[in-house]
Amino acid sequence: MRFGAAVLRSPEGRYAVEEVILAHGPADDEVLVRIAGCGVCRTDLAVRRSAGRSPLPAVLGHEGAGVVVETGPHTGLNTGDHVVLTFDSCGHCRNCQAAAPAYCDSFASLNLFGGRKEAPARFTDAAGIELAPRWFGQSSFAEYALVAARNTVRVDPSLPIELLGPLGCGFLTGAGSVLNSFGVGPGDTIAVFGTGAVGLSAVMAAAACGAVIVAVDRHVERLALAERFGAIPLHASSGDLPGRIQQLTDGGAQYALDTTASAPLINDALRALRPTGHLGLVARLHTALPLEPGALDRGRRISHICEGDAVPGLLIPRLIGLWRAGRFPFDELIRTYPLADINEAERDFDAGRVVKPVLVPEGRT
Repeated sequence: MRFGAAVLRSPEGRYAVEEVILAHGPADDEVLVRIAGCGVCRTDLAVRRSAGRSPLPAVLGHEGAGVVVETGPHTGLNTGDHVVLTFDSCGHCRNCQAAAPAYCDSFASLNLFGGRKEAPARFTDAAGIELAPRWFGQSSFAEYALVAARNTVRVDPSLPIELLGPLGCGFLTGAGSVLNSFGVGPGDTIAVFGTGAVGLSAVMAAAACGAVIVAVDRHVERLALAERFGAIPLHASSGDLPGRIQQLTDGGAQYALDTTASAPLINDALRALRPTGHLGLVARLHTALPLEPGALDRGRRISHICEGDAVPGLLIPRLIGLWRAGRFPFDELIRTYPLADINEAERDFDAGRVVKPVLVPEGRT
C-alpha cells in the first residue's frame, strides 16, 4: 500500500510529505486507520533534540484519530468505526493488568520506535529505505496508520473526528492528572504551572470538578485563556510566587501540576503546597533537579505522572462527555493545518503562536 506521510530525515531538517510504502495489511489484532487529523505534541518536537537517540528517518505523530478501513480478525472493531488512537501497551504485564497501561513494562520499546516484536518495521520510502515505525504505536503524521486495536478507542461517528486526536495524549495527560492522579474534587485547590495544551486541559478538568485553580505562566495570552477557562492567572515573574499562591488558595494548594520542567518553578510549586500537598510532574527532566531546603517538608510529596495515569478507553469517553456538556472545551485550543503545512504548524507550535496544531491530510479539510 502506498500513501503520503510526513517524513523527518534528520534532527535539523524539515519534514517532507513523501510517498511511503506499507509492506502488508493488519495482523490479527491490528487495524488500518485512515487518519482524519493528528495533533502535534511536544514529544514530537523532542525527537529533534535527542540527536543520536532517536532513529531517523521516521514518520512521527502520536495524536491521531480517523476511520477504520481494514481490520484483522481479532480486534472487536469494524470497517467504518471512528477511533481515537493513543499510546501502545502490552496488555499482559503486571501494570497493564492492574489498569495502569501508562506504566507498561514494555512502554519504551512499544512507543519509542521499538515497535512490537511480532510486528517489525514495515515502512519504507519510495526508494526502499526503511523508516522507523510505530511512533507511540501510530506514526500518524500520515494519511494512514496501522495500529494495534488495543491502542484505539471507538467514538461516536457524529463527533468531529478530525479534532479528537489530542484526546489520546496531550489533553488526556493534563485532564487525567487532575481526574485520576490527584482525584480533584469540589473546593480542592490546585496550581498549574505552564498553560500549554497539557496545562490548559488540566485547568479545564479542574474547573469541571469545581476546584479553585491558579494558573502560572509567562505568556499573558495563555494566562488570559486560563482565566477564561476558570483559573486565577498569575504571571511567572511575580515576586514571592509561593506566597502569592498560598494567599490565593487559603493557605496553600493541595495539588500542583508542573508542565514546564523548570527547576525554579518546580521548587516554587513545592513551596506553594499546603502540608501533605502533592506535586505532579508531567514534563521530562533532562538535568538533575536540585530541591531547595525545606521544599519537601511537612508531608509534601512529588511524583512523575505518565499519560495522566489514564486507561484511555475510560478517560477519553469521559472527556468527550464533558466536552458535550460544555465543560471541557478542548476544541478552542486547536488550529488545523493541512498535512502539507506540517513545518509551518511545527514552527507556530514551538513559538507559542498556537496551543494545539492539528494536521489534516489532504481531502479532509
